[in-house]
This record gives sequence, structure tokens and C-alpha cells, in this order.
Amino acid sequence: MQQHIKQLIESRISANYFDTTRPLSDADIAELVRLATLAPTAYNFQNWKFIAVRSPQAKARLKAVSYKQQKVEDAPVTFIIVGTLAAHEGLPQALKPSVDAGIMSQKVADGLVTMAVNSHPGNPQLQRDEALRSGSLAAMTLMLAAEGMGWNSSALSGFDPAGVAREFKLGENDVPVMLVTVGFAAPGNWPQKPRRPVQEVMEFA
Repeated sequence: MQQHIKQLIESRISANYFDTTRPLSDADIAELVRLATLAPTAYNFQNWKFIAVRSPQAKARLKAVSYKQQKVEDAPVTFIIVGTLAAHEGLPQALKPSVDAGIMSQKVADGLVTMAVNSHPGNPQLQRDEALRSGSLAAMTLMLAAEGMGWNSSALSGFDPAGVAREFKLGENDVPVMLVTVGFAAPGNWPQKPRRPVQEVMEFA
């Protein structure tokens, strides 16, 4: 692991307080999403969406369905990380750029599509698991990208999924995975909290 990546991980905090006077630009927000989409997904599904909640009106709607957490209103942007179901249906299109770039052959792409189509249709649990995995990987990548760009973040699982889906017009195949607030930390945040010792959570096999 390169030293600067290690330092980002070791210095990251979960910010509860954000500086309300320092916004992020459209370009900043778009760059965070671009970096988040470099996270891995099974079959290269890329089964995710990112809703950047930043207007006062949208923040108020999101705050109302996330148990009135103040950081949703204070952070310059809160991302709704959405995983998508039935990812196999969009896989040919998702793989086409890799084929066009010569990264994989059409035969390999067709094989991946066949495997996904043989396993995912009719298996809602697998589809949901995959949506949650993809969304979570993207969220963590986004948070590390934010840290590397000099910002702070916080992952929120405290929200009403049905309320989020309603307020932001999510489709029937959209699963809200988590919220991620991003911005400049204000005074009063805790430092990174101690973690359980490695020997308690790791074993060799």
C-alpha cells in the first residue's frame, strides 16, 4: 500500500459537523462521482446511480426522511448512493466500451453476459445483494476520493428508504444503499475512533 493511501485511511473521520460557508463546485461534485465509478462491480455491472443533493429545497426533503440529521442540511452535498436491480439487463451496454477499447473480446463479453443472465433473473436476493455490494464499494471509494481532495465525509444508514425513493423519484429497480455527506469539517468533530485489535477480527486459514 502506498504511503499516501495509508495516510488517507488512517486520517479519515466520520464528520458530524460541516462548515456551512464553504461550498463545493459542480466540477468538484462531478469529479467525486467519476472517481466513485472506478470502484469494482461484479461482471463490471456498474449498477449504481448517484444523486447529489445540494439545493436547500432538496436538502430539506432529504433531511425530513433521514431522521432530521442536521449534517444533511449543513454539508455542501449529500450523495444518495443508489444500487440498481436487474443489472444483467444493462450488462451488454456496460461492457461495450471495454470491447471497443480492446480490453476484452466480444466473445469474453458475451460469456460474461451469459453467466449473468443464467444467474440473476428470477433471483431477487442475488440482485439486491449485488446492488448493495456495488453501492457500498462506490460509497467507500467516494469517501476516500473526498479525503484525498481535502474534504471530509460521513456515511449515513439512518434514513427511510421508502421516503427517499418517494422524495427523489427512484424507480422500482433502484435501491437506496446509503447517504454520504461531503464537505469541509467544522470544529467539534471527533477524531477517528479506535478500532478493535487486528487479532480479534482476523484469522489465517
